[in-house]
Amino acid sequence: MTDKKFYIETYGCQMNFADSEIVNSILLEEGMQPVHQAEEADVVLVNTCSIRENAETKVWNRLKELRSLKKEKGEMTVGVLGCMAERIKDKIIEQEHLVDIVVGPDAYRDIPNLLQEVEDGRKAVNVLLSLEETYADIAPVRTTGNGVNAFVSIMRGCDNMCAFCVVPFTRGRERSRPMESILKEIRQLSDEGYKEVTLLGQNVNSYLDGENTFTKLMDEASKVNPEIRFRFSSPHPKDFPDDLLHLIAERPNLCNYIHIPAQAGSDSMLERMRRPYTRKGYLELIDKMKSIIPGISLSTDIIAGFCDETEEEHKQTLTLMAEVEYDLAYMFAYSERERTLAARKFEDNVPEDIKKRRLTEIIQQQMEIQERRNKEEIGNRHIVLVESTSKRSDEQMSGRTDTNKMCVFDRKDFEPGDYVEVEVTDSTSATLIARPIKKTTLTEYYGAEVLA
Repeated sequence: MTDKKFYIETYGCQMNFADSEIVNSILLEEGMQPVHQAEEADVVLVNTCSIRENAETKVWNRLKELRSLKKEKGEMTVGVLGCMAERIKDKIIEQEHLVDIVVGPDAYRDIPNLLQEVEDGRKAVNVLLSLEETYADIAPVRTTGNGVNAFVSIMRGCDNMCAFCVVPFTRGRERSRPMESILKEIRQLSDEGYKEVTLLGQNVNSYLDGENTFTKLMDEASKVNPEIRFRFSSPHPKDFPDDLLHLIAERPNLCNYIHIPAQAGSDSMLERMRRPYTRKGYLELIDKMKSIIPGISLSTDIIAGFCDETEEEHKQTLTLMAEVEYDLAYMFAYSERERTLAARKFEDNVPEDIKKRRLTEIIQQQMEIQERRNKEEIGNRHIVLVESTSKRSDEQMSGRTDTNKMCVFDRKDFEPGDYVEVEVTDSTSATLIARPIKKTTLTEYYGAEVLA
């Protein structure tokens, strides 16, 4: 494999991007070299997402483009990695002749062997799921990104079996990575100058390594470097630990932002979705978060038009969102996924036009909430981690507040990775506009004694 060039194209969630960084490490170890576009590569790997139909459609279209590129180049290996691999392996190799190699999320160590099989003239497939694989001993290699934010996978798989979700079937059972390997990776990121780390898992609050809980992991991670901010995604409402909320409240480099998926607002819908909490229990958790962590910012996931959804159930989702007042929401129309409980037991029977209308109502209400909440920020001060130049103007920088709100302000002499104290002067539903006050550090802003 030495001297071969590879390119990885990643779709979907941050977990997929973290997986691509593991594959980078494996291929670099084989002597292969990364390139920045498919046209330059001998091996193109597409890391796929199955969470929604739209994500899969993008991948199918891209694979057809790559088939054309392969015909032009004559010699090029094309492979599919990740969540789509197992469920479409026969169609993608035998029927459509789109790829040479198919690799599931637990088989990345086998990629060098599979590439050798392709060189020997065979199609190569490994989609076996594992009960043990966490890639704990592989140091991810980040060939993209801004050098400021990094994502660290702390566990794999999921045991929750929500009716709509394909993850347990594409990523397997839940397993936690050893805490020490996670802390080692965070220490390496600290040495490389990263300023923000997001810990990733399908349900991070069920993380468990021996007696090390997720709260213990967050505690230890936050002590690695007081100048690194930490976030996590995603927790499950059913088992959110109180001690974690108190830790976030007292530790300034644990961000005052929690993504807490609701999915729907009625007990009947939550039961059908196999979400093991009630509307009342969810709202009590939200109240607890707001009381323990003043000024906390919350985001959520919402599905419109799940099986059998009535107009009343839809209205209850709207009222839940209005009551919580999320600062951000990821909102989607339901799309059926093969092998899920919903696909086996329920009928996807909400007409598309009604799904779209309900989703539009959800989005419109959420945008109004965001616009109002962002207006309330005018006059407030925040510490912002600079991520990059603003997309709209080279004269401005952009970054996120501790509460995960995008903020833009005049460039001056600020660089990505700087912490800047700002005062909010204006806002839109998506962005805070601010006046920069001064460059700072977390230690200076919050006080050294607080971070000790």
